[in-house]
Amino acid sequence: MIPLVKSTFFNERKTKEAICQFIRKQDKLSFGAECERFEKAFGKWQQRTQCVFLNSGSSANLAIIQTLLNLGMLKRGDYVGFSTLTWSTNVMPLIQLGLHAVPIDVELDTLNVSHRLFLKTLSHFPIKMLFLTNALGFCDDIDRIAQECRARHILLIEDACESLGTVYKGKKLGNFGIASTFSFYVGHHMSTIEGGAVVTNNERIATMLRLVRAHGWDRNLSFAKQNKIRNKFKVNSTFYSRYTFYDLGYNLRPTEINGFIGTTQLQYLTTIIKTRQENFMTLARAIYQRSAMYYPIRYDHIDVVSNFAVPIICRSQKIRDALVKRCEGIIEIRPIIGGDMMQQPFFKKYMSPFGQLPNIRNAKVIHSQGLYFGNNPELTRTDIATIVKTFSQNIS
Repeated sequence: MIPLVKSTFFNERKTKEAICQFIRKQDKLSFGAECERFEKAFGKWQQRTQCVFLNSGSSANLAIIQTLLNLGMLKRGDYVGFSTLTWSTNVMPLIQLGLHAVPIDVELDTLNVSHRLFLKTLSHFPIKMLFLTNALGFCDDIDRIAQECRARHILLIEDACESLGTVYKGKKLGNFGIASTFSFYVGHHMSTIEGGAVVTNNERIATMLRLVRAHGWDRNLSFAKQNKIRNKFKVNSTFYSRYTFYDLGYNLRPTEINGFIGTTQLQYLTTIIKTRQENFMTLARAIYQRSAMYYPIRYDHIDVVSNFAVPIICRSQKIRDALVKRCEGIIEIRPIIGGDMMQQPFFKKYMSPFGQLPNIRNAKVIHSQGLYFGNNPELTRTDIATIVKTFSQNIS
């Protein structure tokens, strides 16, 4: 069977040996210098000035929303738009932190929110922030969305957890908004086992993120920033300064092991992205031509498609169900991300006022008629041939 993920790490044996050596020689494994080293390296790779490493991509989502609230850039009760086709922990922090979560439909041929659909939602809701998911390594006209957000003073946050390395119009996804989140969970483009990050060019946001990540205290700030915040709150005693909590926070810290793995894996990232793109192009050209069975997926507007998994949107649920049966014991498949969030029980429970929005159509089709199979750098020629054969045969 061809699994979604074949290994925990790229170049797994060498990486595991390096981890063992690292653990043996380390005196400290809680957050420290290795995590900070990875933050600098990943921020540089993503071409952002600030990177905050956390224990998961979901934590990164929670932390950036809490940060914007702490800074007063958002307030409870504000309307926040989100990509309806996404993962649960993009939406849950909005609900948990007292915001109105407004679903925005996606285009069927890109699986992503477009400028057109964004404007349609803006005509009905006073959106203060857009939490945009760059699904599966794709995007729509995100440059126009970013321009619209700037013109209307709407905060744009990107979830780039599935699009690490994708380049659109010369710019990496994750660099169009004020901040973006990434995941380094097993099976994502780059694994630290568990891990995530927020990147930004906004130093004020990055400083608050570091407070939010660690209880609301200042231990992971620079000495200059520590002195500034301690003077502001008149914390003069070193006895109390280490246990003063300045704003709302959590414990979302990664470990030194995660940081070490991140730095180790980062050296392979260019190869990983190149291989994922090559795999995707081979598979897409062979499979998407079956237009009688599948809706087309558009990707020729993207410079580099750092594909996370290959989506199939069937023309009918009957075709999708037949494919699910055909793949049993041969290819591991999944629903596309978390599907249409409006179909999920938690959303219906907490956000029922939005449960019957008439403009959410495409995400519903993707939810009921879609699936994806894994794309990873370890797919062999035999794997690719098997996948092509499985998805190219007609459904009787």
